[in-house]
Amino acid sequence: MKTVKSVRDLRAAVAEARAEGKQICLVPTMGNLHAGHAALVAKAAQRTDFVVASIFVNPLQFGPSEDLDTYPRTLLADQEKLFEAGCNLLFTPDVEEMYPNGLDGQTRVRVAGVSEGLCGASRPGHFEGVATAVSKLFNMVQPDLAIFGQKDYQQLAVIRTLVRDLNMPIQIIGEQTVRADDGLALSSRNGYLTPEQRAAAPLLYRTLKEIAAAVQAGERDYAKLIAAAQEQHSAAGFRPDYLEIRESNSLRPAQTDDHQLVILVAAFIGNTRLIDNLVVDLNTPG
Repeated sequence: MKTVKSVRDLRAAVAEARAEGKQICLVPTMGNLHAGHAALVAKAAQRTDFVVASIFVNPLQFGPSEDLDTYPRTLLADQEKLFEAGCNLLFTPDVEEMYPNGLDGQTRVRVAGVSEGLCGASRPGHFEGVATAVSKLFNMVQPDLAIFGQKDYQQLAVIRTLVRDLNMPIQIIGEQTVRADDGLALSSRNGYLTPEQRAAAPLLYRTLKEIAAAVQAGERDYAKLIAAAQEQHSAAGFRPDYLEIRESNSLRPAQTDDHQLVILVAAFIGNTRLIDNLVVDLNTPG
């Protein structure tokens, strides 16, 4: 696996692979990699001939009170994980390489509709930062495919909309969330949890499954289901951010006659914000 830091070296390495007839897959990350990231890279290696991963802690997607400065940087460990998972090329630009004109002078990309509400409401400017960085990476690499995890469900919807609306010839693949044995979605921010918080954290996924089972059984009073789950969260020490049932494709608020749903949750435990989701297909028996 080769590691490059400049756009020039990135493009040269990708051009060489493409000249050899290889299909290119991009897996963008912010580093501090875990088994979920490794699974994305392994899937990419199965699907294509040449896997490009990126590690960039993107300042545009962090709010002023968020954890940009303390976000874990673990490059050496990340390189080992990527190599073992089948990555061919790692791109690790610094902020000056990604945004040579500075953050204030950077052209921004805004995706309407699916970026609004949920994390878009809780983290103003977050998805504009994500869409801008991902657009730049797509232009730098020009991959045939790109793979993202479904844990960040709204982010995946934003990227799919971005690619569709800007006519980018890239296939976007969403891979299922990788979970710990107790159901907690793997996340780089899980490392912030104390032992007590880590023990409580799987409650989020358990309540998502309870809501899904109730909906599969015919319950359509979504407000009642959400209120009951939020009571459980609060009793366990969570500070709820949002818990919503949305139509899974458009991300508009769910109607009782919708058949494709996604339940999305974000909550703080201590100072750590956790997110999760669960897709519910009412056309498929529960």
